[in-house]
Amino acid sequence: MSNYQRELLLYRITILKNIHSLFNKILSFLTITSIYIATAGFLVSIYSFVLYEINIDFVLSLASFFATFAIYNLNKLTDIKEDSINLVSRAKFTEKNKHYIIFSIIIASFAALYLSFLQSLSAIYIILFPFCIGFVYSIKISTFRLKDITGIKSIAVALAWAVIGAFMPIAVHSSNLTMISLIFFFFFVKLFINTVLFDVRDVKGDSMNGVTTIPVFLGLKQTKKLLLVLNSTLIPWLIYSYSKGFFYGQIFVLIFAIFYGYGCILYFCREDIEIGVSLDLLVDGEWIPIVIIGLIFAKWI
Repeated sequence: MSNYQRELLLYRITILKNIHSLFNKILSFLTITSIYIATAGFLVSIYSFVLYEINIDFVLSLASFFATFAIYNLNKLTDIKEDSINLVSRAKFTEKNKHYIIFSIIIASFAALYLSFLQSLSAIYIILFPFCIGFVYSIKISTFRLKDITGIKSIAVALAWAVIGAFMPIAVHSSNLTMISLIFFFFFVKLFINTVLFDVRDVKGDSMNGVTTIPVFLGLKQTKKLLLVLNSTLIPWLIYSYSKGFFYGQIFVLIFAIFYGYGCILYFCREDIEIGVSLDLLVDGEWIPIVIIGLIFAKWI
């Protein structure tokens, strides 16, 4: 190898390292500010419209973005103790920018409610539900906090997401009860699994602060078994949905979502893995390929 080729190779390696470093900084900023998870909330709403096979209401999806942003930032304010062990950089960011975060929560909350009001009165009630769940879940009243009850965290978070996902589109478009129930079940299972996977990462901090999440209570191996069983319920769900004539255009996308769930569970529920920002990227980011592929297969658009 000539000196020129060696220098060219080193130059390319340096560029790749800089790109990788920049990517990590951007992703870290997006996750630490809750913009990334809020984008997932936006995409969940988008995919719900796709499943219902109705025109996407981007105003309501944007309301979902702001609601998710506000709720998760509120949770970060109340989880500083746990984050100081599990996610040190996030805890430091939250502590340093507490006043800005509070201001952003207020603005995002008003934005979510206003955008919902523009579309439908029903949308306001739907968007208020996750706010109520987030408030009761995050805020400690006296010595009690809903989050401290075993398993309630995962149920509450999944329920809030599922309500937005399943009910937001019907605020502007009617649908039959069977379809609503099927879509609600899909989102609840997917988001319950995702929430528990984040609890796997946070086991140390939750355990030290007396927060008995499912991974803290069951341990890693039993948690993995539970999540695999839950993800497997989507197989008969899909068969039933198909037999009833639902989601024909999304069958391959939903199969992808199920296998993606298996992959995340098997990858992150391992003893030999140090979970970092890859969890946010892959778990919260699963809605990016789901929505992209879903829109490609949505011939009705």
